[in-house]
Amino acid sequence: MIAVVGSNMVDLITYIHRMPNPGETLEAPDFRMGCGGKGANQAIAASRNGSEVLMVTRVGNDAFAANTKANFAENGISTKYVLDTDATSGVAPIFVDKSSQNSILIVQGANAKLSPEDVAAARADLAKCSLIVMQLEIPLPTVYYTIRLAKELGIPVLLNPAPAHPDLSLEDIKDCAYFAPNESELALITGMPVGTLDEVRAAAGYLRRQGIRNVIVTLGEHGVLTLTEEKEIFTPPFPVAAVDTTGAGDAFIGCFANAVDAGLGLETALKRAAFYAADSVTKRGTQYSYAYAKELEFPAE
Repeated sequence: MIAVVGSNMVDLITYIHRMPNPGETLEAPDFRMGCGGKGANQAIAASRNGSEVLMVTRVGNDAFAANTKANFAENGISTKYVLDTDATSGVAPIFVDKSSQNSILIVQGANAKLSPEDVAAARADLAKCSLIVMQLEIPLPTVYYTIRLAKELGIPVLLNPAPAHPDLSLEDIKDCAYFAPNESELALITGMPVGTLDEVRAAAGYLRRQGIRNVIVTLGEHGVLTLTEEKEIFTPPFPVAAVDTTGAGDAFIGCFANAVDAGLGLETALKRAAFYAADSVTKRGTQYSYAYAKELEFPAE
């Protein structure tokens, strides 16, 4: 079983020809609303790949909350620790342009209220998990506490440092088994350039020297570079005709978490996750684009 300690959002996706200039009003060709948030997305992706998933999160006191809980339940995810909060639900206005690139704003809402005490209350169930997955759409003290608790319980942690936080303490996250930034997150966290593969390798190596066992850098259409204690792994991309890249990183994390939960080797897990993320960008939306594993023919291990 996987635990996801993290966020949920309501995605408000607008498809645009271009962003309006200040003071300008433009008509957009399409709109879609759906369940999202990095934590929820990763939980859904892991569940659709076959993992049993426990979600620790907070929802607001508005009309979005019931829909969010129902969405978790419909996807087979335990809602025991989906907690009600005297706040608004988190929302994410997303703008997707003609080239399928996205710009995203997030309003944390109830996610900002997820506390170390909430995680502590789930300790008995977290202790049954094979992996704990987190992101940075929840307070940093909660992230740090969960990492400490996981170390005490002997459970590996996968931290996706998204959105990147300039105050992230490498000392407090060094016990993560897997640290999975994209290029821009890697640059912000390390303060190092990432314009070339050699620069990405150097920045990832810096994180490895801080004590993180496995650094997994997702490079979008350019593949994935992973540094472990023993070796470097480059996972080639799977070329596809992209329609909407929203949520692709979360698809990668969720599928990777499932593969770790299933006991697959690291290289196999990376390949499956890259393939799953590539498939997701061929469809619109975030969770809408996440296939069930039985629908796909994954590459040979």
